[in-house]
Amino acid sequence: MHSFVSCLMHCVWATKERRPLIKPDLQQRLWPYLGGIARENKMKALVVGGVEDHVHVLLSVPSTLTVAKAVQLLKGNSSKWIHDTFKEHWGFEWQEGYGAFSIGISGVEDTTKYIQSQAEHHRKMTFKEELEVFLKKHGMEYVEQDLD
Repeated sequence: MHSFVSCLMHCVWATKERRPLIKPDLQQRLWPYLGGIARENKMKALVVGGVEDHVHVLLSVPSTLTVAKAVQLLKGNSSKWIHDTFKEHWGFEWQEGYGAFSIGISGVEDTTKYIQSQAEHHRKMTFKEELEVFLKKHGMEYVEQDLD
């Protein structure tokens, strides 16, 4: 029998120091580019979105990649592309860490809507508050300074 794997991850990461560097004009190019990085590495980005200081990706990760490697590929390749393509963003950096939260197939529709409504969502909640909600929902322990 062949191997069949369904590994859906809601991944989120921020710009270094949560600087608001991903303006709408960059978002329009970066979101599809992240999808392309995923495809080139045998992943599938089901939806990409975010706001000026962070990104959300609903990612289907193949059995051949760890989640850590998948996120490293997305962050590293996108950062290089931003530096090479947009000279005005020479100082662009992603933060060191990331969040990755597993979802079941029944959660795809709600997660997609959530990612697509990030601008509206962040009128009411900060990135740090959002991350705390995810951590609590998934029963993950953390200390306050881990969220900076």
